[in-house]
Amino acid sequence: MLVAVDIGNTNIVLGFLEGGEIVGTYRITTKANHTSDEYGLMITQFLSLSGYTSDDVDDVIICSVVPKVMHSFRASMIKFLGVDPMVVGPGVKTGINIRIDDPKSLGADMLADSVGAYVTYGGPVLVVDFGTATTFDYVDAKGTITAGIITTGIRTAAAALWGETAQLPEVEITRPKSILATNTRTAMQAGLYYNFLGGTERTIRQFHDEIGEDFQVVATGGLGRVLENDTALIDVYDPDLIFKGMAAIYARNTAH
Repeated sequence: MLVAVDIGNTNIVLGFLEGGEIVGTYRITTKANHTSDEYGLMITQFLSLSGYTSDDVDDVIICSVVPKVMHSFRASMIKFLGVDPMVVGPGVKTGINIRIDDPKSLGADMLADSVGAYVTYGGPVLVVDFGTATTFDYVDAKGTITAGIITTGIRTAAAALWGETAQLPEVEITRPKSILATNTRTAMQAGLYYNFLGGTERTIRQFHDEIGEDFQVVATGGLGRVLENDTALIDVYDPDLIFKGMAAIYARNTAH
């Protein structure tokens, strides 16, 4: 079994993959002060919940955008699973070319998402990840990342809204029943949701205008599931896209 680990700014998401199939996923809140023992305990418990033990783990691959977490997390893999994990980054073969000004600056998550989208759905494809940040990456028909943009995620925008105002409450991020809000809470929910939806659609249209060729739009990340049902501009929502990308990267680097 391969354990794929996506270390993001908000959550650490683990995927257990067996024979290329995802057999379990779990989330941990990303905290820099977790010790390797704490991570190891959580991971062995998650394995147990899926009916596995540490002995069932053949290898681990990590995709991280939080460097300060890596030392303790990597140490937990070595101590509890007996595996020194592969880390997505420079020197790791991905099968994807990167033609942006500074290829090394591309986030490991954006790279893994792009690999997952290309190997699963083909290209050209626009990959949209709705995470702590929202990212858009364009992969052409030959498997080359030629452009990408980064903007705020909806939860990040919402936190700024209630964090920088004295009287606005913290609200759940959800699709409102109507834009015709009649109280502060629903006014915030409707404003956040439709502003974000509109910005997403405008961004996708701009990619279409400037690229000048047809492409698929594949979305992933938490809010993608909600937005997918509210716009015709997203073709596929795939919550496991990054795990598919990491599995493909792992296979490419271990093939004999």
